[in-house]
Amino acid sequence: MQERSPPSANDLVGLTRWQRIAAASTVALLVGAITLFLSETMLGFVPAVATILLSVRGRTLHLVQLGILTAFVCALLTLLVVGRQPTALDAVLFLGASLCTVLASALIPIAVRPLDAEIGRRRDPRQASANENSQLDASEQRAMAFAESRAFWTDVAQVLRFRSTQADGESGWSELRAEPHMKSSLHIPPLAPTMAQRDLDPMDFGKPHSDAIAAARTIENLFGNGWAFGPEGNWIYLPIFAQSTLGVTPEELNASRADGGIAWKRLLHPEEYDRVAAAWQHSLDTGEPFNSEFRIKRKTGFAWARTAARAARSADGKITGWYGTSIDIDVHRKTVDALRDREQELLEIVNFVPSNLWRLQPDGEPTFFNKPMVEFLGMDVGELDSADGTRLEAMIRLAVHPEDQQRFSAELAQSLSNEQGFSSQYRLRRHDGVYRWMSSRAAALHDRNGRLVQWNGLCLDIDDQVRAEEALKRSEWHLQQLIDALPVHVCSWTPEGELLYVSRRYLDELGLSTVNLSEFAKTALEYVHPEDVGSVEASLRDVEGGRAFSIRYRRKIPDGGYRWTDGRFEPLRDEAGHITEWFGLSIDVDDEMAVQEALRENERSLKELVETLPTMIYCATTDGKPIYRSRKLQEFLGFGIEDKDGLGGSRLEGTLDAIIHPDDLDAVRQRYGYSLRTGEPYVMKHRLRRYDGEYRWVETRTAAMRNTDGAIIQWNGVCVDIDDWVRDQEQLGLAQRNLARASQAASLAELTASIAHEVGQPLAAVVSSSDASHRWLSADPPNVERALKALERVMRSAETTMDVFNRVRALFKHSNDAKQPSSIKQVVGLARELLAEDAIRRDVRLDVTIEPDLPSIALDRVQIQQVLVNLMRNGLEAGYHGTSRARLSIDARREGAAIQIAVRDNGPGLVSTDRVFEPFFTTKADGMGMGLAICKSIVEAHGGRLWAEASEPTGAAFIFTLPFGAVVPEPEAEPSGVPQAAK
Repeated sequence: MQERSPPSANDLVGLTRWQRIAAASTVALLVGAITLFLSETMLGFVPAVATILLSVRGRTLHLVQLGILTAFVCALLTLLVVGRQPTALDAVLFLGASLCTVLASALIPIAVRPLDAEIGRRRDPRQASANENSQLDASEQRAMAFAESRAFWTDVAQVLRFRSTQADGESGWSELRAEPHMKSSLHIPPLAPTMAQRDLDPMDFGKPHSDAIAAARTIENLFGNGWAFGPEGNWIYLPIFAQSTLGVTPEELNASRADGGIAWKRLLHPEEYDRVAAAWQHSLDTGEPFNSEFRIKRKTGFAWARTAARAARSADGKITGWYGTSIDIDVHRKTVDALRDREQELLEIVNFVPSNLWRLQPDGEPTFFNKPMVEFLGMDVGELDSADGTRLEAMIRLAVHPEDQQRFSAELAQSLSNEQGFSSQYRLRRHDGVYRWMSSRAAALHDRNGRLVQWNGLCLDIDDQVRAEEALKRSEWHLQQLIDALPVHVCSWTPEGELLYVSRRYLDELGLSTVNLSEFAKTALEYVHPEDVGSVEASLRDVEGGRAFSIRYRRKIPDGGYRWTDGRFEPLRDEAGHITEWFGLSIDVDDEMAVQEALRENERSLKELVETLPTMIYCATTDGKPIYRSRKLQEFLGFGIEDKDGLGGSRLEGTLDAIIHPDDLDAVRQRYGYSLRTGEPYVMKHRLRRYDGEYRWVETRTAAMRNTDGAIIQWNGVCVDIDDWVRDQEQLGLAQRNLARASQAASLAELTASIAHEVGQPLAAVVSSSDASHRWLSADPPNVERALKALERVMRSAETTMDVFNRVRALFKHSNDAKQPSSIKQVVGLARELLAEDAIRRDVRLDVTIEPDLPSIALDRVQIQQVLVNLMRNGLEAGYHGTSRARLSIDARREGAAIQIAVRDNGPGLVSTDRVFEPFFTTKADGMGMGLAICKSIVEAHGGRLWAEASEPTGAAFIFTLPFGAVVPEPEAEPSGVPQAAK
């Protein structure tokens, strides 16, 4: 059973009205008696009279309070009239009586003031949960409704203690807390003037509704706008004032019931009708209190109202009607909405200010970060709670740079102690771990009494500014170091003659420290060469005219000599064009002067070199227009650059027409024009007209001169007289042709030997195959199959012999018709078959390896087959002197853009891999020395290459390549009129 607590002063709320009046009267009489005994005046009757008067209800309450004040004044006047001087005891007794009266005035209104509250809506969830299974008697239910109704209407929190019956049958003390809305105030337009008094009489529907109407009139007297409904939800009472304000009568409101709506329908805003109708219908169905806030339609428009209704019940608990009231809360709602909007607007301003705003308590504890600061730090104020310190300490430890923490803490602590403004620059850690410089300022906020309430601070990101200042300082330092390190002299002064700056190097050379402009100028002139003083002084007079100027003079150096110096002076002007400052710069240009002099000398020497070279030199523009001819070329032609300008459409056309032989003119124009278009070098042998009219053979070479971007800026060319060389070459060609005829006869024997060698190979194969066929036929029994295969090889060898003769004939006819797309695999296979019998006879193992998917290539199948047969026969004849069997391998595979074929043996090897391809070189006793030379010629005729290598550990390898789609270039045709010697 729940433990019961003893009644307290709050329990007086649960007493009946007469019990409270009796208790208050008893206390007042007791205090009054003591006061009468001690003061011997009528003052003791004041508490009793006040208690009686305060028991009056209703609107006379203010009159009662006025009567109490009058009684006190009369009692004091009586005391003064008696003539007895008031003592300290009189004052104490007077104050005691006042206290009792105040106590009575506080208790009696609580006992007599009717209240009506909304039950359940503002009940503390914890208390509601605790009392969920409790059962209240009728008097306690009325007390609960009383407290909640008072909180609902007055916006003052109400706490009520009552006894309730628990689920187990025991009773105990419980507490109910009713929370109100926030008070509000806002200026709104007044209501519409009260309409003319209608002849309306409050409806009297008989005794069944008398309780509800009486309750409604009571509420109307207390709060205003009391009304009543029947048990089914029809209007039965509406004050005349409300009817005038709303502009409707109860009968008009009840008309909505016929359409299935509630009696409130005409008064409710369309957006709130469904909600209010559902709540009102729920109250009608269950008898629960009705409490709601919604907009009511008045003549002036919709206005917010707070409405409550309670059921009037008969003795048996049956609902006999509903009574309630509506209070205008339009000002309150608009005040709340306005405050909420202003609060949201202020919050948005605070959160969207492009700065970090924060707030501290008087002791420095952070209480607020705006949105930009939360996003910058990556955490809010609530995340700074730390078990080992305050929020401020956690903030400094987590966000402030370790090097700035001590200084920041000291500055903030000083501001907090003396309540002065806070200002500091420090590095703050961003959410990504990067520290940025911040400038923070905070001001103390005090109340009207001067008490510190809080600190409001602003944190600006000045990282870019700090870095810019640091960069500026570094730049200034570097600039100063640069000026001091460079071999230049810098100075500046104002138009008024005030010297602003002189570089350290300049002062050191002049032997000065800090000087004014006149002393500085005088000393500087003393270092000028005597021959240049006049020109320097004349140039310095340009300062008076405000004109920029430059001078070049010789300046004395510490070792006593003079060096050339270039001085430049520029004025700095403001927006109005007035000179604000002069800048001067002097640079040692002695080396430059020496270089220029050397360049001039080199230019003169180069010009002499060009003019004395034993060749003719010329230059032209990008379009070929001549712009320079050496003296030798002008002497050769007999005219200058501009002498032929009027002969053609351009200087180039006129010049070419005048100096090029007519037979060579078209070819020169074509090739020279091609070079001008493409930028390729121009090389041409042609005949050039000499000043005396004679044409001489020359070789002209022209190349483009380009800039750093690769663009042509000029054409430079040379023209060499080769007429004598051409004549000599013609004589040499004639002698060579005669020698060639003599060599043809000498080569006939070599050609005969070559043909014999080529024919000898297939004939030897015929003999070998015939001999094999004879052996197979002579065997007992005869091996006809093998003999037939040998005879087939005889036939193929004979065909090869005929093909060799045909190839020789084609060679003399310079025909390439024999080259057809052929498969290397087939060519190698045929060569292997031709030498198969010979390999068996010599006991040599033949290994053939061909890479798959080799493409077909254009070749002379017979010639390549002859190459393979020759190389394989040499390998078979090489033999092997070791302990294992002799072996010959043929390997064909792709190698880049060609097919590579290798023939390897394991014989004794080659003595020399370089001479084996020379004609008539042989290592065989009966060899002619032409086989490998012919093989090399055939491979090279196919665009390939043949070479020999030594194999490891013994043997030799002959390797040749056949390119894909090899094309033999045709000789380029020379222009007509060019002699063979000139080609």
